[in-house]
Order: sequence, then structure tokens, then C-alpha cells
Amino acid sequence: MLKKFMLTLGGLLIMTAGTDAKADSANTVNMEVSSGGTVVIELLPDIAPKHVERIKTLIGEGFYDGIIFHRVISGFMAQTGDPTGTGTGGSKYPDVPAEFSKYAYKRGTIGMARSTNPDSANSQFFFCFTDTGCSFLTGQYTVLGQVTSGMEFIDKVAVGEPPSSPDKIVKMTIAPVVEKTAEEAPTEEKAAAAE
Repeated sequence: MLKKFMLTLGGLLIMTAGTDAKADSANTVNMEVSSGGTVVIELLPDIAPKHVERIKTLIGEGFYDGIIFHRVISGFMAQTGDPTGTGTGGSKYPDVPAEFSKYAYKRGTIGMARSTNPDSANSQFFFCFTDTGCSFLTGQYTVLGQVTSGMEFIDKVAVGEPPSSPDKIVKMTIAPVVEKTAEEAPTEEKAAAAE
């Protein structure tokens, strides 16, 4: 009886972990950039749910595909997301209210760009180059996500405001949700399912 209980409990824990993995992949973005590779971004819906939802909507519409990095400052940040390439454009949707947090800006942190109005973020976002270059933005600009791999491709984007030959987002997609098959399930889960 105890063995059956433990196997069932173990199976529940494994199923819960699988659900978390599905949720995480739904917040993983693959961004192919013209500087030579793919940047993987983990969106942070617990910190900025409205901003994450906006970005996911725009990605789903193909909004970011082909958009340039229009403002790139060495040691500070690389900004993109403006369909006009001027730094003044946005999407067809209304601006998103600020969702400031205590999440510290560091290398690879992605923040939402805005005007002097804190509630003016729309589609533009920026990548921090260093741990210290954007640190003063903490609590003043909404944190949207964090680069988990491929930051070296952001490091390679052309510098300038705007760059004379800007790099661009080639394609931006939400990672597909991957579910485990029965063959991939741990032995304990298989045993619990068999009883």
C-alpha cells in the first residue's frame, strides 16, 4: 500500500514538473538576428504579464520579422521593435501601463522602451550589454525577459543611432510546447501508470 502511495505521489510530482516545463516553453522566444545566430529569451510573465502578453501577440502576428536595431549604444543597450526604424513608432495596439519591478538589470536583461511617460511602452524593447550599463534603469523601465543563450549575437549588432547599416530581427517565434511521450517518462511514472 505504501509503495503504491509513493509511486502515485511520485507520478503526481512528475506530472506537475511536466506542466511547469510546458508553461516555461510557452514563454521561450527564439529570435534569429542578422548578426549571425539565434538569441533565446525567457519571457517573465510573473513580473510583467501585460508586457509579455503584448510581445507574444506581436510575435504571433510576425510583427518583429525584419525590424532593425535602430539604436545601439556600446556598453549600454541595443534597441529594436520600431516598425518605422526611427525610435518613434509602435504597433497598432494601445500603449501598455508600466509594470516596474525590483528585477535588477544586468547583461541580457530585456526592458521595454518608452518615452518620458512611464505608461507609453508599446512594441519597442532593448537588450542590456553589461551588468552595470543598465543598472540605473531598475524600477524605472519594465523588465520583460532575460536572454538565456545567444547574447553574443546581440553583442555583434551594428552600433549607431541609427547604425549606417543596421542589423535586424530576421524572425522571432515562440518556442513550440514539447510534451513528453510515454517512452520519455521516468520509470516511476510508468510503474505508477501500470498499477
